[in-house]
Amino acid sequence: MAYLHTWSIGFSRLFICILILFCAEQLVAQDTIAIKKQAARFAAATFNGDHKTVIDLTYPALIELSGGREMMQKLITDKIETIRKRGIVKFEGTVGLPGPVYKAGTQLHCLIPEYIIFRMPKGHYYAESYLLGVSDDNGKKWKFLDVGSMPQTILHKLLPNYNDALVIPQSAKPVYFAD
Repeated sequence: MAYLHTWSIGFSRLFICILILFCAEQLVAQDTIAIKKQAARFAAATFNGDHKTVIDLTYPALIELSGGREMMQKLITDKIETIRKRGIVKFEGTVGLPGPVYKAGTQLHCLIPEYIIFRMPKGHYYAESYLLGVSDDNGKKWKFLDVGSMPQTILHKLLPNYNDALVIPQSAKPVYFAD
């Protein structure tokens, strides 16, 4: 009888541990969905020319470093004009699955791959880059930085508590495909 009681307590503890692990996994999955949804909104605004939303979803320290909202608006407009002068008629893209979430001081950081297509009259370029999601409220809301070609010195200036365990891969050069 004592054996049955001991087995019952052991089974109950095992069941509780499995339940806790399952719930924690579900929370991480929900966080990943929220990050991807917010990153997709940022990317869509970028590709659709919705500069206000892009700036609203940009990490505030980058806006400040750029000289404020108006200056950032000008920088975005100038960059798009430069792209168009190079023969790009349209650009579009999507975001991939977010990577692991890293604790960085009081913030959370997460790397999200971004897949970009630059359309030209007789072909297109395909490029992969990265967005860095930054949350100051434990993952409820995320702000983003395009870190595909951002120098580490700028990244660490913007995010002084950056967790170096989060490695940002070097973005590959765009690949051209004739249509």
